[in-house]
Amino acid sequence: MMELEEKVLSPGFGLWTIFLTPGLHLQPSTPRVRDMKNAVIGNNKQKANLIVLGAVPRLLYLLQQETSSTELRTECAVVLGSLAMGTENNVKSLLDCHIIPALLQGLLSPDLKFIEACLRCLRTIFTSPVTPEELLYTGPDHQTILFNHGAVQNIAHLLVSTSYKVRMQALKCFSVLAFENPQVSMTLVNVLVDGELLPQIFVKMLQRDKPIEMQLTSAKCLTYMCRAGAIRTDDNCIVLKTLPCLVRMCSKERLLEERVEGAETLAYLIETDVELQRIASITDHLIAMLADYFKYPSSVSAITDIKRLDHDLKHAHELRQAAFKLYASLGANDEDIRKKIIETENMMDRIVNGLSESSIKVRLAAVRCLHSLSRSVQQLRTSFQDHAVWKPLMKVLQNAPDEILVVASSTLCNLLLEFSPSKEPILESGAVELLCSLTQSENLALRVNGIWALMNMAFQAEQKIKSDILRGLSTEQLFQLLSDSDVNVLMKTLGLLRNLLSTRPHIDHIMSTHGKQIMQAVTLILEGEHNIEVKEQTLCILANIADGTTAKELIMTNDDILQKIKYYMSHSNAKLQLAAMFCISNLVWNEEEGSQERQDKLRDMGIVDILHKLSQSSDPNLCDKAKTALQQYLA
Repeated sequence: MMELEEKVLSPGFGLWTIFLTPGLHLQPSTPRVRDMKNAVIGNNKQKANLIVLGAVPRLLYLLQQETSSTELRTECAVVLGSLAMGTENNVKSLLDCHIIPALLQGLLSPDLKFIEACLRCLRTIFTSPVTPEELLYTGPDHQTILFNHGAVQNIAHLLVSTSYKVRMQALKCFSVLAFENPQVSMTLVNVLVDGELLPQIFVKMLQRDKPIEMQLTSAKCLTYMCRAGAIRTDDNCIVLKTLPCLVRMCSKERLLEERVEGAETLAYLIETDVELQRIASITDHLIAMLADYFKYPSSVSAITDIKRLDHDLKHAHELRQAAFKLYASLGANDEDIRKKIIETENMMDRIVNGLSESSIKVRLAAVRCLHSLSRSVQQLRTSFQDHAVWKPLMKVLQNAPDEILVVASSTLCNLLLEFSPSKEPILESGAVELLCSLTQSENLALRVNGIWALMNMAFQAEQKIKSDILRGLSTEQLFQLLSDSDVNVLMKTLGLLRNLLSTRPHIDHIMSTHGKQIMQAVTLILEGEHNIEVKEQTLCILANIADGTTAKELIMTNDDILQKIKYYMSHSNAKLQLAAMFCISNLVWNEEEGSQERQDKLRDMGIVDILHKLSQSSDPNLCDKAKTALQQYLA
């Protein structure tokens, strides 16, 4: 006879290990599951062992069996919840066993204790970073589903519950529902709870005598409702209550995590409103207060206060990110505020350091801050040059995720404006090739920024730079951009062409090498279904070509283009008429060689007759331009 192998149990596992052992069929009981619960609470090793032994499928089976007692099912949910509080691998194991449908089914039970145990377990799983996003109610669609199922009405009365925990969870729920959701926010404004409107209740909850958590969450609710358009930015509840509350949260007296949340929420509140930016900038010395966010980890001795150091290190990145975000919002529009920010101690050095941080979030926030400050003509000429910020910016652009590339390339657009001293060194560092590559991106914002930066680069540039741009783009890519479905890409590409075709020697040179392709592109746009602005810009390009010495012959020998110019001279839109008139004026200018032949050809086409009509126009610009062109015939 074969001897049975003796099963050795590890200490602390008890009878429930036998209960899980394959081949042993002990009847499940509540006490055994309770023993399991007691063994795993606070013990990650025991949790891992339990999962390895195959406990999860067994517990889920018992949880879903109608023959199981409610007490047993509740204990199963509690154990599963405890397992979920362990490592991320534990949560993955639970998800692999399809725990979520089982727990959601449990919510249909009439037993409140069982429902509560299922909800606790669901909450633990949903807050884990390894749980797939699609399982959570996070997007606008999910907000709408909750809204349509009466979430607002069912949660509103909980704001006046006697339980602080209940009030807080209701408040958090409203902040999530209102975020970037005008439909929910507009409804919340008019909801009454015990005779009071919700915004009034939120205002009471952010008063100084309330717990900080409640103040912050109430401020979030009001912020999100304001940004969604449900509360005016000049409403007293925003200017006198929400904004000051969020500034208070940025002070040294607050915990580091509270300072992070306060600054980020305030940055979002004031992001698009100039007046709120101005008010915030002069409230409680906010600009100077934020400088303290960069002083962590503090210089406390690691030996005497290791816990403090660990805490500071943990939050240091978040603090810098929050400060950069808030500085970016504060300086978005006002020149004086930008000046105050830049004059804050070591500010430019901090931004430059932020651009090379290991944390992507900090790098993104630093670039956003730099972008905001780069809107200042004065700072582009001074601080930006003094600190050579273009160097780390170009480094960021070499290898970064799209979200950083979008903001960094927007900043580069500003650094390439003609009055910026950074323009020349940027050109010398290989920016043309980089920007040309951005125009081929699948990301729309990157295509726009790439072509926008090239447009700025080409403005009043030397012929060599213009040739480099055309060479870098290639004719094929230029046509691709001119046929882009996005009007911003098209307009910026036309702007680039217009800047390339400026000053006569440059016009003649470029048209001698790329004339055929450019004329082809112009024809396609004038024939296409485009808006007035696009066609006006295209006619302005033709007017520039007509100003060339040799380039104008490309128009005069193209009857199709001439007919189009004639058509737009009589168009119903005055902008298009005026742009077409600029073309004609440049073609008939009598001081240039061959003017007589050009005038004769245009007269034969009926252009002079149209000029006579336009000279009687009620539009003073059209009238003057027509008279100027006619004078060329008389001279």
